[in-house]
Amino acid sequence: MPKKELTAVLLESGLVSEDQLNDAREVQKKTGLPLARALVYLGYISQKDLARMIAQQLGLRFIDLKKEVPEKKALEIVSEDLARKFLILPMEVRDGKILLAMTNPRDVVAREEVESLTGMKVEPAVALKEEIQEAIERYYSWEVSEDLTDLTDLIQEVEREVALKKMTEAYERVEEIDLTEYKVDPNALMMVSEAEARKKKILPLGFEENKLLLAMVNPHDIFVLDNLRMSTGYEIKPLKVSEEALNEAINRSYKMTEVTEVEEDLQEILGEAEESAATKSIEGLIEDAPIVKLVNMIITRGVKQGASDIHIEPQEKDLRVRYRIDGVLHEVMRSPKNIQAGLLSRFKIMASLDIAEKRKPQDGHCSLSVGGKVYDFRVATLPTIYGERIVLRVLAKESVLLDLDKLGFLPESLERYRSAFTKPYGAILITGPTGSGKSTTLYATLNILNKPDKNIITIEDPVEYRLPNINQVQVNPKIGFTFARGLRSLLRASPDILMVGEIRDRETAEIAIEAALTGHLVFSTLHTNDAPSAISRLIEMGIEPFLVASAIDCVQAQRLARRLCPDCKEPYQPSRKALEEIGFPLDEDGEIPTLYRPKGCPKCNNTGYKGRIGIYEVMLMSETIERLTVEKATAEQIKKVAIEEGMKTLRMDGFEKVKMGLTSIEELLRVVA
Repeated sequence: MPKKELTAVLLESGLVSEDQLNDAREVQKKTGLPLARALVYLGYISQKDLARMIAQQLGLRFIDLKKEVPEKKALEIVSEDLARKFLILPMEVRDGKILLAMTNPRDVVAREEVESLTGMKVEPAVALKEEIQEAIERYYSWEVSEDLTDLTDLIQEVEREVALKKMTEAYERVEEIDLTEYKVDPNALMMVSEAEARKKKILPLGFEENKLLLAMVNPHDIFVLDNLRMSTGYEIKPLKVSEEALNEAINRSYKMTEVTEVEEDLQEILGEAEESAATKSIEGLIEDAPIVKLVNMIITRGVKQGASDIHIEPQEKDLRVRYRIDGVLHEVMRSPKNIQAGLLSRFKIMASLDIAEKRKPQDGHCSLSVGGKVYDFRVATLPTIYGERIVLRVLAKESVLLDLDKLGFLPESLERYRSAFTKPYGAILITGPTGSGKSTTLYATLNILNKPDKNIITIEDPVEYRLPNINQVQVNPKIGFTFARGLRSLLRASPDILMVGEIRDRETAEIAIEAALTGHLVFSTLHTNDAPSAISRLIEMGIEPFLVASAIDCVQAQRLARRLCPDCKEPYQPSRKALEEIGFPLDEDGEIPTLYRPKGCPKCNNTGYKGRIGIYEVMLMSETIERLTVEKATAEQIKKVAIEEGMKTLRMDGFEKVKMGLTSIEELLRVVA
């Protein structure tokens, strides 16, 4: 009778896929349901589709009792009791045969009894159980069966259906939650590895009435629920979350666990290092495993936490380690004083510095791979009363695609800056203190100008980012290859665009100015507090004022301010007095604006800030400013004219970003005087 397996028929029909069949097999293993019922339970096929496929598999006719009506003659031949007993329905009588709609056409007992009582050969057909029951009610008069066996079977079937229904309803009534409001219980987190959480898109949150609270992107995934129920021994309460929110929570939660584990490792390493320090000489400590592990851990943790600088600072009784993250220093650890010498010497060896020289500052650098990514570290030492202080500047060594539009420029400021760097020649200076994002702005600008028809050469100390198709040169003072000497060599290479990492002395400034006056576009940085002060600074270096006025096209001052966390920043109404004290610009109607301040949430590690944004002051050289330059006017006089000509000062630019809710007044006042 059967010609093909049901699975083959289902696949050929196109009703289900191989993956769906595999899902059903998993349900079959866990619940004991037949494969067909598992497919229906998962919603992959309907009961009617399944019945049709079974009929096709068996080579039988399928009867849709919603559309087909049994013959009266057939109903008279088969009694109601018999129909109820075997859940069958006689449909028609032809040529000594009776067509019988059956829920189980393989039921030999039912067929033999019908054949025995009617004297006709049974031709079985397939119909849905529910439709047969309804048809019996419709075409026969109702009588309660007294067959206790049938009643017991019926009760068990009802119980199974009710349990299945409750289970389905429970999964459908899933609460959708905001993960930022949940504090993850570390005990719950331990029940699922980070890899499993990412793969299955789940995150255990905690416990409630002996149930494990589980954040899920798909809370109806019964495979995940069943597996976790068996592996943890807890009933699972699924909670729906978005995939983006879940990924953020996974990053945050497992990072916290990792930090805890790191702290435990750190304590163990510190203990080993302290023990070694008590028994070994300085020379022995430098290559000692605990010291090496401690140095590697300090660097690795700093990189993973997004530190721009790592500070190793000797104190009177111990050694302090701090990371600068988003421009702010955070203390992360203290180590025993007796391992100080070995630890500092290890850092100096990595940077190829002289470990015997402790009386004067030294500079060096090294490259390390952290997490499969190569970083450069600029290393500087400074003698203090308690020992040498070491600072590591963390620099990503690989190419970075930087977008000028995303650095935080206001549209009018960006347009002013763009008008300068799109000229064929002239000098553009970026000013600001260390760590104000000057190099980032320069690289982003070079990315825009980087075209096949341009010869772009940079001279830097060090090369912070590797840019494709740009010739980058690193100075080497040890062999006399300084900015000034390197710049002279660069001019002989016929460049169109030059970038000088920093103007530090008169010689470098003179060459850069001459290059700008002879048809080159020159970019460089300078350490001044604002844009107008750059003019005075160059003149103080010894550059003739008329050369400065002729060569400079644009001076841009900048700072980096922490950006308010978009998930937790809170609005507030400041007092008029407070705004007036800091010179905050009010609208003409004098209405107090709604501003924002930091609050703190898990997404920003409760700091209230996440990332940084640039604050810019763009001064273009006009005829008036050129005249003031030649006259050796003060920076204040130049600043006054620049503002009249449309320049937004650093503070004015910052106030605009405070109004936009990008940063806070407190943060602006921290970075801008």
